[in-house]
Amino acid sequence: MEIKQADDEVYKNMQELSDELPDNSPRYVLLSYPLTLASGRLSVPYVMINYLPPTCSSEMRMLYAGAKELMRNQAEAGRIIEIDSAEDLEEIEEKLKGEE
Repeated sequence: MEIKQADDEVYKNMQELSDELPDNSPRYVLLSYPLTLASGRLSVPYVMINYLPPTCSSEMRMLYAGAKELMRNQAEAGRIIEIDSAEDLEEIEEKLKGEE
């Protein structure tokens, strides 16, 4: 098994991304998401989302867990956000706004 990059996939909103996440397979998602903080300042954080649904196999869980920090370092993402369901993407903006 190997982890492969899906080239040139760009989503316009979190709902599009949520619709594309599989129910039983993990994914890393690199996210650059513009948002306005409570202070009024515009922020565009670059984070990695580690999507690990509870229905994926233990082999896939181990593969993705072992490669998580390597992926983060290669992508130079500032932060990792862990989610286990596509619905958790709805909370990403609040999690990002909580960081100043």
